[in-house]
Amino acid sequence: MIPPSLLHLYGNVFEGLSPEDITVLYDLAETKTLSAGQVYIREGTFSQKLALIASGLIRTFQKKENGDEITLMVRWEQQFVASVDGLLHKRPSRFIYQAMEDTVLMEVDYLQAQSVIDHHPKLSAARNFLLMQILSQAVDRLESFVLLSPEERYLKLIKENPGIANRIPDKHISTLLGITPVSLSRIRKRIASRPHH
Repeated sequence: MIPPSLLHLYGNVFEGLSPEDITVLYDLAETKTLSAGQVYIREGTFSQKLALIASGLIRTFQKKENGDEITLMVRWEQQFVASVDGLLHKRPSRFIYQAMEDTVLMEVDYLQAQSVIDHHPKLSAARNFLLMQILSQAVDRLESFVLLSPEERYLKLIKENPGIANRIPDKHISTLLGITPVSLSRIRKRIASRPHH
C-alpha cells in the first residue's frame, strides 16, 4: 500500500497517471533519508539515480580551488534531483549534491527503471515529460542570467518558493543568483523600502 502522502506527492508531480501507474513507479523506488549536511552525490562519482524530493532541500554546488563554493541549483519538495552528468551525459558528476536539511527522497535507479517504463505508455510519457522538465529548468536558469537583473532573479526565486530565503544561508543564495552577499543585502533593503500595495 502506498502511504497517502506519497500517493498525493506522485499525483501532484505526474498529472494524469492512474493509481495503478503510480503503484508501478512506487514499486521501482526506494526511500532514501539524508541528514542535514549529508552528501547525496559526490563529485567524481557516477550516478544514474533519479530522485523525487518528498521533503527537504538539496543543493548542487562546485568547490573552486580557492575553497569558494558556487551554488548551481537548489531543489526542494516535489522537484527532481539527479546528476545531469550521469543521467544525460553518462559521465562522472562534476558537482556535489548535498542535503541542506533532513531530506527524504524517493529514489529510482534510472537504468533499471527504463525497461519497466518502456512497457507502460503512460509512464514512458511521464519520463519524457520529466526529461523535458530537467532541460527546461536548465534553459530557464540560463535565460534568467541573460535576461534578468540580479533583483529580478531574487524576486523570481522567492516567488517560486516563498519560504526559501529562511531555509538557505545567504551565502548560498547569493552564489545561486551570481551576486555577492553585500549585493543580496542591498536588494533586500531596496525591496523592503518600497511601498506595498
